[in-house]
Amino acid sequence: LWWLAVSGSWNRDVGRTKNDLAMESSPSKEVVAPTVDSSAAMSDSKKDVEPANPVPMVPSALPEQITNSLGMHFRKIQPGKFMMGAPANEASGSGPDQTQHSVTLTKAYYICVYEVTQEEYEGLMGNNPSQFTAKRNPVENVTYDDAEIFIGKLNALAEERSAGRVYRLPTEAEWEYACRAGISTAYCFGQDNARLGEYAWYDANSESKPHPVGEKSPNAWGLYDMHGNVLEWCSDWYQNYPRNSVTDPTGPSRGFGRIFRGGSYAAEARICRSYERFRDAPSIRYPDLGFRLVLSSQGASK
Repeated sequence: LWWLAVSGSWNRDVGRTKNDLAMESSPSKEVVAPTVDSSAAMSDSKKDVEPANPVPMVPSALPEQITNSLGMHFRKIQPGKFMMGAPANEASGSGPDQTQHSVTLTKAYYICVYEVTQEEYEGLMGNNPSQFTAKRNPVENVTYDDAEIFIGKLNALAEERSAGRVYRLPTEAEWEYACRAGISTAYCFGQDNARLGEYAWYDANSESKPHPVGEKSPNAWGLYDMHGNVLEWCSDWYQNYPRNSVTDPTGPSRGFGRIFRGGSYAAEARICRSYERFRDAPSIRYPDLGFRLVLSSQGASK
């Protein structure tokens, strides 16, 4: 697995993509630019948790949860403000550009409670690219382009169209905001990675394979597997973080790699932190890279 192939290289290769690491042995290879469920929070972790003080922008009368025609469950995320990125005293495991900055999200959105499963993917696409096949496992080995094709097919379904629902990948800011679930610490449950196994499949407990979605504890907003199982594509092209405050960021119009987030079954604990970010070509495939969907609030009235 690629994580194993670069094991021990994270410290000296901070900021490099997977393709960057591969290029060390093949210098001629060019990279192609390609409401809140607080019951999930454990009471004994309160001393480790620092509130991120999300600031609601507007009240919303939209439903708290939506289930679509494929049986996918979505939970409403209220708009708010949070600090995105890593504190200056925390060394990144994935790259040098984790500059902490203030982000305001002004619109509510819905995010899927689980990563897209193989059953859901195969039912719509007619194929399953996953290396570790099991219906309730997250689909993996999918490219960014594969995810976009899946989204296009889902948006074209008659029931989804009649309901006015429009799906997409989350922006990087939406993903991190949902992962943190109102917490400013490195993980959704606090700062100490000793409890990561309660919330995530990662290299210390996964037996080097993904697992069915939803088997670990959810974060305080009822979302599962945000810190592990498989990495998840986001919609943004990569760019350095701004140093000033931003509102509803979506990334640049083009760039050198799409963002993916979340840690995986093959990742060490520090790679599973809320703010770790990665990039690679949209056409790349990895057996620990999948995706999760977002539904905009404009299409959530039914």
